[in-house]
Amino acid sequence: MRRGGLACQGAAAARWRGGQMADTPIEDYGLLSDRHSAALVDRDGSVDWLCFPRFDSDAVFGALLDAHAGNWAIRPTAPARTERRYVPGTMALCTEFTTPTGIVALTDALATGSADDPHALGAHAPHVLVRHVRCDAGESEVTVDFRPRPGYGLGPPGLILSEGGIVTRSADGVLVLSSPLPLAPQPGAEPAGALARTTLREGDELWFGLGWDPPTAEPRDAYSADELAELMNRTLESWRAWSRLHERYRGPWSALVHHSGRVLQALTYQPTGAIVAAPTTSLPETPGGARNWDYRYAWVRDAAFTMDALWVAACTDEGEQFFTFMTEAATGAPSGEQLQIMYGIGGEHNLDERQLDHLAGWGGARPVRVGNDAWSQPQLDVYGELLDTAARFADQLAGAAPALGTFLLGLADAAAEAWDRPDHGIWEVRGEPRHFLYSKLMCWVALDRAIALADRLGDRLGDRPGGTEERAAGWRRSADEIRAAIEERGWSERAGAFTQSFGSDVLDASALMLPITGFLPGDDPRVLATVDAVSRDLTDRRGLVRRYRTGSGEGADGLAGEEGSFLLCTFWLSQAQAMAGRTDEARDTFERAASHANDLALLAEQVAPDSGRMLGNFPQAFSHIGLVNAASQIARAERHASGG
Repeated sequence: MRRGGLACQGAAAARWRGGQMADTPIEDYGLLSDRHSAALVDRDGSVDWLCFPRFDSDAVFGALLDAHAGNWAIRPTAPARTERRYVPGTMALCTEFTTPTGIVALTDALATGSADDPHALGAHAPHVLVRHVRCDAGESEVTVDFRPRPGYGLGPPGLILSEGGIVTRSADGVLVLSSPLPLAPQPGAEPAGALARTTLREGDELWFGLGWDPPTAEPRDAYSADELAELMNRTLESWRAWSRLHERYRGPWSALVHHSGRVLQALTYQPTGAIVAAPTTSLPETPGGARNWDYRYAWVRDAAFTMDALWVAACTDEGEQFFTFMTEAATGAPSGEQLQIMYGIGGEHNLDERQLDHLAGWGGARPVRVGNDAWSQPQLDVYGELLDTAARFADQLAGAAPALGTFLLGLADAAAEAWDRPDHGIWEVRGEPRHFLYSKLMCWVALDRAIALADRLGDRLGDRPGGTEERAAGWRRSADEIRAAIEERGWSERAGAFTQSFGSDVLDASALMLPITGFLPGDDPRVLATVDAVSRDLTDRRGLVRRYRTGSGEGADGLAGEEGSFLLCTFWLSQAQAMAGRTDEARDTFERAASHANDLALLAEQVAPDSGRMLGNFPQAFSHIGLVNAASQIARAERHASGG
């Protein structure tokens, strides 16, 4: 692309510092992913969130968190009724606009590049957002409104009109907009941008693209319509090839399970195998509150759960890459440092928080945070989650490097040594450490799975004769101690249930994991009592489950305000009910949770008990994991009940 031309940056843009809260409902967004980065597109065809070139990069468009933080809209000028769907088997989003005079279809995708091997989906992603608009009936005027704000909008962009589109340079990179329409600069707009309008008649189509390159790169040439069409076609075929290979689940809600498998794959960072908890930051757990966190990192817990769900919803081939990432991230720590609960998607260790005070936040929820200080918290459950996943993927890991065996043995030893320490628990409370039941349970899981893997791990290490057996005997002793402690100190006669922490009467939905992990049978009387207590005392009026009761008192988590009901916990309840043989109850609970997906079958982290609106970062891997595992458990329970 030839440089030069008219700079669109104006005085109004130079003065901009944000300050208008975003209020588009979370459920109005759809997800795009190239397995490097993600975009969110609203019902009106506006890209309100895009991070290039990684999930955790600074946002190019940030209108998700501040109405003035940049977006790119393609939509009919006239009011329109919209319907949306994903192109079958893909993560390409089609939005159909019906206006008084015609029908316009917009298809959006983050280009994955070609993939001869479906397991390498996204390996050759060119970092291009492709947008195709077509008039399917009648005629309609279409508006293209381009307002980039690189770096979360901290500085005004320099927009340069050039042949075939616009070049934007910033410290975060070079953006090249490929446009078949001449865009007129809007220097007085807030934020500064460029605008075009044209009338499309039946059969007319336009191709647009937005490509990213590093700051030092020369701007790429604008893409032609044929080149953008080829990028779109390769993306559709790559996703379809992945889906054909991975959709092996057969059971109830199979369409939802297969779609959730694609969503979880879309949340995976292809270069390393890291899995983000969600592709967004600071979407609040409390409307207008301060429970706003950055989820664009690889939590050990979430990632391990995701691998377990992919085992059900897809296939097992991604397991080795995930464990390679975890091994390298953990062994890259300074000497003596414990396993962290989370890492950057490239294996980074330090994820310190900072606040973006210039952004007004979604619904006025502030502060807007980048980074997550929970990275430094001690959370003992991570040992169990990793070893549980390793046990599930044991056959697929047979050819892994010896370092993996050393890593897994070290996790078991760490769990045996640290299980009786207090920690911050699965919910990462920012209050004082406690003896959380879930943390003890997952230390037991770590040892139980390590014992099952002992011979295989010993062979991998070339351990001396009897060496691994001696370690396994010590693991058994520690596992027995943990079992006794949970059964004696985790049960509350007053609550009539297993509770949040030792000596506490406070309920916590994580106690539902006792049967799910195999610690106790699903029909154990204490498990049934806990399931009943959660159903009775931790559900909202919609029948959705809270993690625990927030606010003051013994269950306080160190934070002000309330939060929504947790979809993952609701799916846990469904799973526990299925394991208890209560399949009708399990189905009802599952349907209640799944009904809170949006029209694209995407789930947020939480649901507001009063309004039923989505809350928290979106889409949330935990919620889709819960859906997959609950559906699978119900299928197994129903087959067992029918003698299958």
